Amino acid sequence: MAGVRPPVRDRSADVLLSDGTTVHLRQIRPEDAAGIVAMHSRFSERTRYLRYFSPYPRIPERDLRRFVNVDHDAREAFVIESGDRILAVGRYERLGPEAPDAEVAFVVEDAYQGRGIGSVLLEHLAAAARDAGMSRFVAEVLPENSTMLRVFADAGYQVQRQYADGVVHLTFPIALTEQSLEVQWRREQRAEARSIARLLRPRGVAVYGASASGHGIGAAILGHLRDGGFTGPIHPIHPTAVTVGGLPALRSARLVDGLDLAVVAVPPRAVPGVVADAAAAGVHGLVVVSAGFAETGTGAGVAAERELTRAAHAAGMRVVGPNCLGVANTRDGVRLNATLAPWLPLPGRAGFFSQSGALGVALLAEAERRGLGLSSFVSAGNRADVSGNDLMQYWEDDPATDVILLYLETFGNPRKFARLARRIGRTKPIVAVASPARPPGGAVLSPPRSPAAWDDLAAGPDRAGVAALFAHAGVIRVDTVAELFDVGVLLAHQPLPAGRRVGIVGNSTALTRLAGAACADGGLVVASGYPRDVPPQAGANDFADVLADAATDDAVDALVVAVAPPVPGQLSDEDADFATALASVALAGDKPTVVTSLVEAMPAGVAAYPSVEEAVRALSRVCGYADWLRRPPGTVPVVTTVDSFDVLTAYGIEVAPSLPAESAREAVAAAGRLGYPVALKSAGEGLRHRLDLGAVRLDLTDESAVARAYPEMADRFGPGVLVQAMVPPGVACVVEVVEDPAFGPVVGFGLGGVATDLLGDRAWRPAPLTDRDAAAMVDEPRAAPLLRGYRGAEPVDRAALAELLIRVGRLADERPEVRELRLNPVLARPDGLSVLHAEVVLGPPAARPDTAPRHL
Repeated sequence: MAGVRPPVRDRSADVLLSDGTTVHLRQIRPEDAAGIVAMHSRFSERTRYLRYFSPYPRIPERDLRRFVNVDHDAREAFVIESGDRILAVGRYERLGPEAPDAEVAFVVEDAYQGRGIGSVLLEHLAAAARDAGMSRFVAEVLPENSTMLRVFADAGYQVQRQYADGVVHLTFPIALTEQSLEVQWRREQRAEARSIARLLRPRGVAVYGASASGHGIGAAILGHLRDGGFTGPIHPIHPTAVTVGGLPALRSARLVDGLDLAVVAVPPRAVPGVVADAAAAGVHGLVVVSAGFAETGTGAGVAAERELTRAAHAAGMRVVGPNCLGVANTRDGVRLNATLAPWLPLPGRAGFFSQSGALGVALLAEAERRGLGLSSFVSAGNRADVSGNDLMQYWEDDPATDVILLYLETFGNPRKFARLARRIGRTKPIVAVASPARPPGGAVLSPPRSPAAWDDLAAGPDRAGVAALFAHAGVIRVDTVAELFDVGVLLAHQPLPAGRRVGIVGNSTALTRLAGAACADGGLVVASGYPRDVPPQAGANDFADVLADAATDDAVDALVVAVAPPVPGQLSDEDADFATALASVALAGDKPTVVTSLVEAMPAGVAAYPSVEEAVRALSRVCGYADWLRRPPGTVPVVTTVDSFDVLTAYGIEVAPSLPAESAREAVAAAGRLGYPVALKSAGEGLRHRLDLGAVRLDLTDESAVARAYPEMADRFGPGVLVQAMVPPGVACVVEVVEDPAFGPVVGFGLGGVATDLLGDRAWRPAPLTDRDAAAMVDEPRAAPLLRGYRGAEPVDRAALAELLIRVGRLADERPEVRELRLNPVLARPDGLSVLHAEVVLGPPAARPDTAPRHL
């Protein structure tokens, strides 16, 4: 109905400041008038002058009404608040109806200046202005306001300056660019890392819920903190007890200073009071071990968890949990064991994130059994706030962490995970246990028009495809917890391989043959001259000599060692000490060495496994990661787009024209308009490319040919057909886009045909694609030799296919309303390609939080 405005979009968000504290951003409301006046009263004279270019001691009533009443379209304003206190306000105002420009301004309370609030406001204001159809911001800043000038200059936009009448006039486009996103992401990384640092390196810890009797979860964690050697003060908070666990108890955390972390083990109904007390004490983070929240599956539990997170963020705190195992840091200067595990993990160089609280103790026990030392450990439980993405941001720059281990059950922000993994994986390996399954139909918002259409639409990556997506993001994905530790031990203690050539050394022919077979299955190459079999009667030192020769062999990139027990009584004690002899070689070389010993346990630092198959599998995973590191990442090419109602045409993707027909007369007329020769295709879903079923008739050269073909097809497949001008023949290919739960929009490529569809012969990459991604995808399917001139055929233009993939990847990245896309067939020829059919499923734009302004 004319004159009715759409509902105002809720743009509220919890955001992190540069020091790691949380605040709340929301749109201004008329009832904020008193809060705006109170904030204004706290401004210094200098802040007032720099913002309003005058002393402006108080806000006139008329100005105040205008400040707090906006239309959330041509005029928008956001406030930043901590609790009920407004700390900052930012606004834009369009410079005339339908104008592309808007004036932007913001002001921050003195006590909160220099903490990144200005940049957060600018990001959110720019996003709102873009949605309202504006493309540029203008601002006027006094020359002495260096802080504000720096906010605009450092935002990643192309800022133009002009000085006139004592004021600096700034103009800049607000479209997202690679540079502005990079600036946003760098700020995000610093803020998230600092927020986690306060959790893992607290000055002091408060424990809520530890009973004076010593029984219960709270008392257990208090004991673990105390006995683990935490270097800071520990304060049990108890309403009546004088001491708890041998430590003086406090009635409230507010009675002491310097508490950064609160461990919460009280019943859910008592959690709100604990959050309020911790907030009043200036605590920076909560580890909520208490259960009874969203994991119960009840509305009350979900609501309680949401309120817990809201209250914590309003007070500037992050939340680990609820329903979690806790956090630990083995660093000598910290020694924090705020977990339900009775021992502090072995110190080491691996950071470990577990989404599961229930498995946490078992996971830590397994890490210790394997001799895998940890730098820090976080169990997120329900993951109401702190996630694996946060921990990756922290570990990226943590000097104590060399390897990142993740146990993931779900993905909160998949695109962010993939982006972080691609960046962090270049300097620190990431190993993840994550489900390879993809929920069926998760990306389809508009249902297909017939049951057969489900077969014709993209099904998404299969198990192998998901594994490939992880690998191309730099993540070593494993299927089990055992594999997680298998790979983690190798990465933590051994160098990366320079290639895939493996030297096998063993004193059992049966074991070395098993190792050779496992190498072939894992894509590794047994080096020339191997396996080298050491006689069964040889002693440990003789075995070590053979291994040392292999370790210096230039034809070998990695070593697989298999040791079987000698005949009893055959060797002296010294000759039987295989562990010491082999460790001296395995730990001294510059090639990764995996050992399967059936004799005795290997010393710490040796990557030892109970079977050769497990040893080789771990080595194969690490070789895949090393291969990824050696490949340059490539660049995302610029794709010129045009304004178009057709989303494919806008990205330069031309589809061969076709016309529908429901009768022989219509088919003949359509062919006349398109020009002969033509093809006739059944319009039925899933049939348009089925030449094998007779659903496609080619090279119809005149009216009589079309008139004869139509009734034959209509009898078998129904009256609807598509008439299309013939194009030169080529190799049929398929290009598709789906929304994957672990990576967001992904692009698939394969060769056409029922067989390749059945076998899932597709290459997959997250969007957007780099030039190297696209080129690799064209060559990756098992049927790709058909594109390179198989058995005398002329090679097709693979560069044209790569260019098409780049354009599709850019479309998938920039158009979230495209939920699925399928180009089938794409005929690839030596002189180019033709797209004969396109299926596009549109729907409400998919959530793409990684391209939005920063928020938690």
